[in-house]
Amino acid sequence: MTMSIGQQIMIVAMVVLGTMVTRFLPFLVFPQGKPTPKYIQYLGKVLPAAVIGLLVVYSLKDIHVFKGSHGIPELIGVAVVVLLHVWKKQMFLSIAGGTIVYMVLVQTIF
Repeated sequence: MTMSIGQQIMIVAMVVLGTMVTRFLPFLVFPQGKPTPKYIQYLGKVLPAAVIGLLVVYSLKDIHVFKGSHGIPELIGVAVVVLLHVWKKQMFLSIAGGTIVYMVLVQTIF
């Protein structure tokens, strides 16, 4: 089933509208010169760690210690992420390094 041109235009318009609202809304709700509310500052401090924790749990939830590779490539990947982050303190490098090591292990060894 294909979409008509009108439907395609409507979808693109909705995506553009959604993107614009999420980009401009913070500037309208929190104008320059007014102090940022304390709860927004609190969320800015705790949400990054919470999101990373959620991603770790989601990434490791399907590991079966008694089946397949026993979770070894995942544990090595996590260890590489931790070591790189402790060493260089660069999130992108840590995540990319761990992902590359994990993918190489899964594609070549396990």
